[in-house]
Amino acid sequence: MALLKTGEEIIVLRAAGKRLAHILRELSRAVRPGVSTKELDLIAEQLIREGGDVPAFLNYQPYGADFPYPATLCISVNDEVVHGLPKQDRQLEEGDIVGLDLGLIRNGLVVDSAVTVSVGKTDAIADTLMNATKQGLSAGIKAAVAGKRIGDIGHAIESVAKKNKFVVVEELGGHGVGHKVHEEPYIPNYGTPGKGQLLKPGMVLALEPIFNEGSPEVFLDKDGYTYKTKDGKRSAHFEHTILITEGDPEILTIL
Repeated sequence: MALLKTGEEIIVLRAAGKRLAHILRELSRAVRPGVSTKELDLIAEQLIREGGDVPAFLNYQPYGADFPYPATLCISVNDEVVHGLPKQDRQLEEGDIVGLDLGLIRNGLVVDSAVTVSVGKTDAIADTLMNATKQGLSAGIKAAVAGKRIGDIGHAIESVAKKNKFVVVEELGGHGVGHKVHEEPYIPNYGTPGKGQLLKPGMVLALEPIFNEGSPEVFLDKDGYTYKTKDGKRSAHFEHTILITEGDPEILTIL
C-alpha cells in the first residue's frame, strides 16, 4: 500500500470527497426530532449508491472487532463518542447532539468525513463544544504542511481543546486513508511539535478531532463498536480527508 497517492488517484479522491461532502450536507438537513438513527443510515446508503459509489463502512471489519460493521453510517448521540450503531428504536430528541461519520468508495478509493450537528436547539455548552471541535479540525488542517510532522497536527488540535476547556480523547485519532479505510500513519489529537512522522506531498490523511465535555476517558459499549464517555457527558467529532501538497493542505471532503 503506497503512502503517497498518484496523480490519477488524487483526481478520483477529489471527486469522491466532493460527493461525500454533498451527502453529509443532505444528512445534516435530515436530522430532526423524531427521526431514528436507522432512518438516517438508510438515507446515507441510498445517497451513496445513487452516485454510483459504495459505502466504505458497511461490512468493514477493523482490527480488533469481532464482526464487520453492520451499517453505512456511524451515528453517535450525546455521550456516544464514535462508531455508534444505527437503531430503528433510537429516535433523536430536541437538544441532542449527533455525530455523523461516513465514508464512501469511488473506483476503489476511500474518503472519510464527519460532522456533529444539533437536533433543534441545544444549550450553550453543547454549541461551544461543537464549535471548538470544528475549530480544532481547522487548526489541525492548517498545521498539516509538507515538512512538518504528525506531532504538529496533534499539538494544534489539542491546543484548541485546552483553550476552550475541553479535552481530547487520547485513545482515538485520525489516520491515513485512500486505499483502505484505515492506513498509516496514525494521527493522535495531541502531540509534540516537530515529533512524529514527516509529512510529504501526496499523503492523504483523515484528521478527526474528538473533544469531550468532561473526562477524556471512554469505554467500548457491549455492542462491540460504540465508544462512550465514562462520565456520561457529551462528545463532539469533526473530520475531513485532506491532501498534503507542496503548499497549503487541500481539503478533499468539502464542496
